[in-house]
Amino acid sequence: RYHTTFRPAPTPRIQARLRQHPRDKEENIETRVETYYRNIKELEDFYEDAFYVNADQDPYVVFEFIESCIIKPLPCKK
Repeated sequence: RYHTTFRPAPTPRIQARLRQHPRDKEENIETRVETYYRNIKELEDFYEDAFYVNADQDPYVVFEFIESCIIKPLPCKK
């Protein structure tokens, strides 16, 4: 799999054969994001014990954070 920004095809010949998945078109993404924001409050209320994960980090840092939340979670307010 290739990505136009993060992992481009190695040659122009291969780039010419690539196609975008219909699910990844801009209007479909906009619809999915709108649905997410429309439902986020209900999801937060339902999953009270969930924790926020900053996934814009090294995968090992993310894994260690998730592991620490599961094994030794911080005390929560009741």
